[in-house]
Order: sequence, then C-alpha cells, then structure tokens
Amino acid sequence: MATELGASVGTIDTYTDDLNCYLAWLDENSLGLNEIGLEQMRDYIAALDGRDYASSTIARRITVVRGLHKLLIAEELGPRDPTSTMPAVKRPRKLPIVLSIAETEALLETAHALAADPSVGLYRQAGYARRAALFETLYASGMRISEALSLQSDAAPPGTRMLLVRGKGDKQRLVPLHERATAAIALWQKLAHAYSGSKPTQWLFHSVRNSTKPLTRQAAVLEIKEAAVAAGLASPERVSPHVLRHAFATHMHSGGTALRVLQELLGHAGVETTQIYTHLDTSRLHQMVRDLHPLNAQAGSA
Repeated sequence: MATELGASVGTIDTYTDDLNCYLAWLDENSLGLNEIGLEQMRDYIAALDGRDYASSTIARRITVVRGLHKLLIAEELGPRDPTSTMPAVKRPRKLPIVLSIAETEALLETAHALAADPSVGLYRQAGYARRAALFETLYASGMRISEALSLQSDAAPPGTRMLLVRGKGDKQRLVPLHERATAAIALWQKLAHAYSGSKPTQWLFHSVRNSTKPLTRQAAVLEIKEAAVAAGLASPERVSPHVLRHAFATHMHSGGTALRVLQELLGHAGVETTQIYTHLDTSRLHQMVRDLHPLNAQAGSA
C-alpha cells in the first residue's frame, strides 16, 4: 500500500518501526489488537511519552496506530476502532534550519574548489565533482534529496533550464535549473566517464566506481556534513541535503516569489505547508534586528 502511494523506502522503514513499536508494546502488556480500547490507547501514549520521544515522533506513531485500526475495521478484522474518539494529536511546527545566502555560497564554493583540484586523483576529484553537482542541483531547484537521487542519467543535458521531477505520490512537476548547476553536472559526468571509461545508463548521481549503483541518501548526508565543516559553517552536524531545499525556498520567497508559485516548485500538496517560509522570513527579520540594530548594540554594551 505504501509503495502504491509513492512513499519512499525511508518513509516505509519509519512507518514499519512505528508499527513494530506498537506491536511490541501490545506484546509486553499481553494485549491483543481486539482488546484495545480508549484507556489502553492512553496508556500507550503515556508509555511513548515516558520514553522521551520527540512530540513529533509520538504524533507520527499515533497516526500509524490510527491507520492500523482503521484498516482492521475496513477489512472486517476488528470489532471497533479504539482511536475513533481520540482527539487529534497536533505536531508542533519547528522552523527548519536555513542557511543565509552567504553560508550557502560558502558551502557551494567549497565543493567547487575540491572538484577543481586534480591533485587529489581522478577518483576523489570525480567524487567531489558529483558532490558539487548535487549541491548545485538541490539549491537551484529546491527538489527533495530523494527526487534528486532518482534522476535519470540523461535528465540534465547541456542547456537544460527546467527539469521534470517525479515527486511524492508519483506526481510530476517542472523545477528550474540554472547554468551553474548544469555546468557542475557536466563536469561530474566528464570526470566519472574518465574514471570508469563508460557512460552511465541509469542514474545521474551514481557511485564513482559503479555507475549502475545510485548514490545513497546516507552518503549524500555524510558528504554535505563534510562540506559544511570544510566551509566553516556553524553547527555543521545539523546541515543536511534538505537544508538546501529550505535555502532555495527561503531565498526565493525573500526575493519576492509568490507562495503559490513556490508551492508548485516545491511540490507541496497544499499552500499551508509552504507558508512556513513566511515564518522563516519573520524569524530572520527578528534576528537581524536583534543582532544589527544600533540601539540593541548600545543596550548590549551598556
């Protein structure tokens, strides 16, 4: 069912863990699925809370339990839905980490500098070129890392200005790609070809040694953290590929891009999700006033 809805492997694994957590709790308490009522559901929520899970994790795990019991009712495998009278658990909305334009440029320039250095050897240089191409693609388009890693090898030929991306729910959308990104992709493909002697047939971002293997999300996360350290960014351990998506959206919105347009570019189902970037703008304004306003500076030195 999850794959039919276009869920990623990572999402499926997360929901599987959530479901296993619930089933393990039932087993620990010698309870069957048909014995669960509202009181037991409250006990389960209390157990989750007692394990110091983040409130967003608790909310997601309750959502999975709701889905399980609704499925049992739909398949006539359960007598009642114990979650039907439970109030909805709202997930707290956290503002994502957003790099400034200067920080984003520092990250990208660090990646490009390594990709331009042949003294590291062809294998490592090709890896650095792939890194620079991936970062540029994410920041140019605002696509999700899962979307970037599923791009086909012929997705961005020279001169490409728009990419067709397959997003959540198997929905397609067009995203922008500027000249610097296409140039970075071309360099990556040139060096990868020079190293392996063969052109990739499937993936745009693939293993340097084996072009039939796509770059993994885990490898992409490690690479951007390495680059964040090299670029001297604050809290590099908190930098992830998704941060470049947030940077794209925030910088585009700050530059005057309408929310509805941004919604289409990001592939959000509703504009409500996109509205977080208006909060980010407000948050950054408050920080700028706090850090840069001369009266605040005088107060701090008083």
